[in-house]
Amino acid sequence: MNLPDPVALTQELIRCPSVTPADEGALDVLERALAGLGFACTRLPFGHEPDGPVDNLFATLAGAPGPHFAFAGHSDVVPAGDMAGWSEDPFAAEVKDGFIVGRGAADMKGALAAMIAATARHLGRGPLVGRLSFIITGDEEGPATFGTTMMLDWMEAHGLVPDLCLVGEPTSQQKLGDMMKIGRRGSLNAWITVNGAQGHVGYPHMADNPITRLVAILAELKARVLDEGNDWFQASNLEITDLAVGNPATNLIPAQARARLNIRFNNEHTGASLSDWILGLVAAHAPANHVEIKISGEAFLTEPGALSSLVSGAITDVTGLTPDLSTTGGTSDARFIRRLCPVVEFGLPGQSMHKVDEHAAVADVEGLTSIYEAVLARALV
Repeated sequence: MNLPDPVALTQELIRCPSVTPADEGALDVLERALAGLGFACTRLPFGHEPDGPVDNLFATLAGAPGPHFAFAGHSDVVPAGDMAGWSEDPFAAEVKDGFIVGRGAADMKGALAAMIAATARHLGRGPLVGRLSFIITGDEEGPATFGTTMMLDWMEAHGLVPDLCLVGEPTSQQKLGDMMKIGRRGSLNAWITVNGAQGHVGYPHMADNPITRLVAILAELKARVLDEGNDWFQASNLEITDLAVGNPATNLIPAQARARLNIRFNNEHTGASLSDWILGLVAAHAPANHVEIKISGEAFLTEPGALSSLVSGAITDVTGLTPDLSTTGGTSDARFIRRLCPVVEFGLPGQSMHKVDEHAAVADVEGLTSIYEAVLARALV
């Protein structure tokens, strides 16, 4: 068997400028590599403009009876931003001083390449036991509407639900293997519009200033201590992310004021309970209001057990480190996968993700390949 080189495969993927929702050939690269290893590959395009269409890839290979293990990840990337800030072309995937430089190197094309290279090595050791699948979306960095959630529905309908899943997000902190994720906080965004009555600032009794009402709403929202955190999660936090009136006149009380906020919440809350709190508080201050709420994901925890021990043991075998079990950071598609099976996340160091000169060390991509190979040796028995 011709074993894929994880570094070369990472470079090939980076050279596909797959900024969400564009694919630009990234899934073709992955499909060719997986089909070459014997996987049955199914392309799953979903959605429509403006957030789609999005292409996705499900690949699966079955061996002797045994567990069903899945790797999951995303081939899309965030925009490169100001090209002038990059020391190299962000989509050239040049190797510089031992680092692959390019958009997606850390998040998470390096991990996708390591998964495939590890799979090739595992298959080269003998007949496959169980089933191995890849769940790869092109819609993780965007709205996540036409990606993993729809793939999971398709998998359920086709009887392809995994027993365990590992997402290759960049979870390591200072060095490869020092942290893995066993859960994530949930995320809620709210857009609050307060309507008042326009008028002259010299005659406030003849107007209704919506800014006054909105400021009182925001102050009360911020004043509440949501929780103190718990054994596995940091405290929930509410942050006001925008405040807008757009009033050019100095002598005019405006008719409308708007704000936006985000809550990152732990498993002591649900999106529904926080939504009810916001709606009730806004209504109490401003009967003339409009509130739009979007819950990007609920908090979840895969409690330490068989899956975390399996992955942690593989990390220790290769690196000698015992990873911290963490729930910090933003959201990932693990928030969707957890409804089907236990899921954890482990991948490259992520200090450079979404930044100018995003990079992954060649040694880390090769090390991650060895760790994923050790995971497969432990999982598919």
